[in-house]
Amino acid sequence: MSESTATSALRKTALNAVHRAAKSKMVDFGGWDMPVDCCGLIAEHMAVRTGVGVFDVSHMGDIQFRGPGSLAAVQKLCMNDASKLQVGQAQYSAMLYPNGTFVDDVVVHKLSDNDYLIVINAGTREKDVAWVRGVIGGMPGVHMNDYSDFYTQIAIQGPKAAETLQKLTSTDLSTIKNYWFTWGQVCGLHNVMIARTGYTGEDGFEIYIPSDETTSARVWAEVLEAGKEFGILACGLGARNTLRLEAGMALYGHEISDTINVFEAGLGRYAKLDYESKGDFVGRDALVKIQADGGPKRKLVGLEMVERGIGRDGYPVFSLDGKRVGEITSGSPSPFLKKNIAMAYVPVEFSAVDTEVAVEIRGQMVKARVVPLPFYKRAKK
Repeated sequence: MSESTATSALRKTALNAVHRAAKSKMVDFGGWDMPVDCCGLIAEHMAVRTGVGVFDVSHMGDIQFRGPGSLAAVQKLCMNDASKLQVGQAQYSAMLYPNGTFVDDVVVHKLSDNDYLIVINAGTREKDVAWVRGVIGGMPGVHMNDYSDFYTQIAIQGPKAAETLQKLTSTDLSTIKNYWFTWGQVCGLHNVMIARTGYTGEDGFEIYIPSDETTSARVWAEVLEAGKEFGILACGLGARNTLRLEAGMALYGHEISDTINVFEAGLGRYAKLDYESKGDFVGRDALVKIQADGGPKRKLVGLEMVERGIGRDGYPVFSLDGKRVGEITSGSPSPFLKKNIAMAYVPVEFSAVDTEVAVEIRGQMVKARVVPLPFYKRAKK
């Protein structure tokens, strides 16, 4: 198969031609032709930490539930308690298998009393949609739609994100709290969903516009123009990954998967196990049993390399006496912190802060120590 044939077989967002015209480095990401590097990973990363960056995240999936049974469907599917949401509010959650491991982590948005939108990951889209259909099939009063191809989703992230986007909308962005959203006019488009959410550890917004190539390209260009005074950069998946790693955020297939349970991943605070208030959900019984049995036997920890070396994804972790105890799930140099950092699963007895371990890097044992997560946390205004 030629390169052009292989590329044509990949899915493309409505901004694909824009990325290619800008000479962004493109990669196959979960079957999507996506930019991994637009103008240099470190420059993109630092733009988001110190100013503003813009990401095409239109490959993410969107599932909508409507009808009087929609809340019951979301409650059955997701581990967080959606009954606590107000209209215009979002929450981090996850869909679980019966054994308490992850189908996917998601963000649930309450559009109205009988209308919910769940944003899912791109690489798990088909699997997630099939899982949802299987779980809610036969539940009364709920109608499900897969709107994944309907939206172009643009993330504007960084300390100057609000000032950038405010130039393009009459909506007062200061009234939108973190993990809340509203509908407004953006770049002349009406009924645009404006959510104060993101995956970078910074303040920021995600806007949802119709997935039309001409419209999407125009809005993308207007965002770049609005952020020019703040040094805005178009950003790719590479910077998105290093930003979320610094912020200690989980990535499906790395920190969460169908072999990792909620408590191991350190996400137990989002699993609402009180049956009286939350009710039952897929995976609840397994989580209750794990708790009753004394909790997880391994934990996700942050590692900072003490000696020279970069711990990459998949590298084994050893105790200092040479016993293999775990594996790095995500690892990279940190552009902002100027350190080599990683996340890894290790037995509970190796999870205390300042515990020293060794990472095998190209046959050499390189010392690292356990540090608190997240590695980076933005200053609160």
